Amino acid sequence: MHKNTEDERYMRMALNLAARGFSVVEPNPMVGCVIVKSNQIIGKGFHKKFGGPHAEINAIDDCKTIGAKPAGATMYITLEPCSHHGKTPPCTEAIIEAAPARVVVAAIDPSEHAQAKGIGQMRNAGIQVDVGICGLEAKLLNAGFLKFAGTKRPWVILKWAQSLDGKLAPAGDTAKGEKWISNELSRKDVHRLRRSVQAILVGINTVRADDPMLTPRPPKGKKPVRVVLDADLQIPLTSRLLRTTKSFPVIIIAGAESGRTNPTKVARIEKKGAELVFVPAFEGKCDLEATLAALGDRGIAQLLVEGGAGVITSFLSGGFADAVRVYIAPKILGRAGKTSIADSLAQLINEAPLYHVNINEFEGDVCVTGMLKKLED
Repeated sequence: MHKNTEDERYMRMALNLAARGFSVVEPNPMVGCVIVKSNQIIGKGFHKKFGGPHAEINAIDDCKTIGAKPAGATMYITLEPCSHHGKTPPCTEAIIEAAPARVVVAAIDPSEHAQAKGIGQMRNAGIQVDVGICGLEAKLLNAGFLKFAGTKRPWVILKWAQSLDGKLAPAGDTAKGEKWISNELSRKDVHRLRRSVQAILVGINTVRADDPMLTPRPPKGKKPVRVVLDADLQIPLTSRLLRTTKSFPVIIIAGAESGRTNPTKVARIEKKGAELVFVPAFEGKCDLEATLAALGDRGIAQLLVEGGAGVITSFLSGGFADAVRVYIAPKILGRAGKTSIADSLAQLINEAPLYHVNINEFEGDVCVTGMLKKLED
């Protein structure tokens, strides 16, 4: 078998392993590792849990279960191994001690503490290191991590569900559970997506209309921050968001002027346990660039924007979105629906093509995901 073809086969195995860490390792990257010796896989592993052992350590340990030794083997790793002390010791030290003859890395980690430092350490130890096999696939898998590592700005995912005619909600009784357009399987996928991000954002109109919780269900494990764009401090003090700040944190992004003119409301919101962040606001809308900078400063690497239509359009028109995830239900609501995403998106001046598109079906619902910028290999 041609060497590159063989490398790609094993690296894709490592990428498939890495993907199993989705929604449990973030904000860390998903990483997989496969160890091959004499054309036989002797060890494999992936990063299973935030704060837990990294993929390379799990793969080396896996070799021990069959009495194999990675010395002289080839290691396939989807992201540059860490070379710094964090929640775990440096993986490069363990790799050098394991003494493989060759390490194949799919993508470089652009983090300040990485940037090919680990590659250099392994080469200095006499290990052959090749970089770039399945590089694009590796970058797509960890696009959010890579953006934040390089820019300190969140990777922004726009998510919405719609009918075939672009309606975002049926005109039913929210209290009776008649607000859903997508089916149960789609909604389970949304909760898995929520667990993969560090924050979930909506606009104040969504809070006032739906009084959402914005939590993953079941509500266990990681607790993403709930963020509300509220330029004029209109959030009801009785909202479920403000009643549950002890369980799930809340950040209110407000206009700087509203903070100066509403000191009593500010004090009451802070007493409820929410954090207030003031940014410039224009015509009742928060400055999104300042909003993303503030969230990035708080370590939010991936941000899920759940609407409504005006907020989604603002992120798109300002060029602040990185990806979209749209659930399309096989139904036409017509006048029985309310709020048309199509009407809102019609305000966009320029088209927004999608790249790296994936289409999945959830028992009739169609989920379309794509990126708004093309990643390069």
